[in-house]
Amino acid sequence: MYSFCVPVQLVSHPIALDTLARLRDRTTDPATYRQLTHRLATILAVEATRDLPIRRLQVETPLETTDGDALSADIVLVPVLRAGLGMADAVLELLPQARVGHVGLRRDEDTAIASLYFNRLPDRLAGSVVIIVDPMLATGGSAVATVSLVEQAGATDIRLLSIVAAPEGLESLFRKHHAVRVYTPAIDRGLNDRKYILPGLGDFGDRLYGTI
Repeated sequence: MYSFCVPVQLVSHPIALDTLARLRDRTTDPATYRQLTHRLATILAVEATRDLPIRRLQVETPLETTDGDALSADIVLVPVLRAGLGMADAVLELLPQARVGHVGLRRDEDTAIASLYFNRLPDRLAGSVVIIVDPMLATGGSAVATVSLVEQAGATDIRLLSIVAAPEGLESLFRKHHAVRVYTPAIDRGLNDRKYILPGLGDFGDRLYGTI
């Protein structure tokens, strides 16, 4: 049993929970899986952006001038390849102005250690709101590595969207990165001996792309 105090936002919206249950179902086909991933990523993104800064502006309606609000943050989206790409389009639909970086990490199936094979981040991350999308927070290796990269690039406001998290991954992440905020609909029981989340979803990327 893990006991820790971390800034995790459990997203318990009924639609999020319903969608998660369908993602867990082993009979869900890849086409449906992608649709469900898009839906859940949208809900997570809405929750993760509730406190984005805004600025006042004037808008000309067909009838008169009125006051309005506009987002004023510089937003950077960072999907962790490859599975994170399944969540990226949903975030970009909400935040089309976001700049996009990519981080590629390959997990060794024997050691469960993630190794970096691609890193392309936008410049000028200081002052930006960075949203990392990584569906499975298992051991925390890919999350720790990605957060480290965006911190080295100057980011301080970092938010991680995950569809399922394990206690071990959360503990590993927050041991090294105290200020990251995590948004997920579920903290599962733990990891098996192969470092897969239980009850989990299986291999997210394989189910997303039909490569099982």
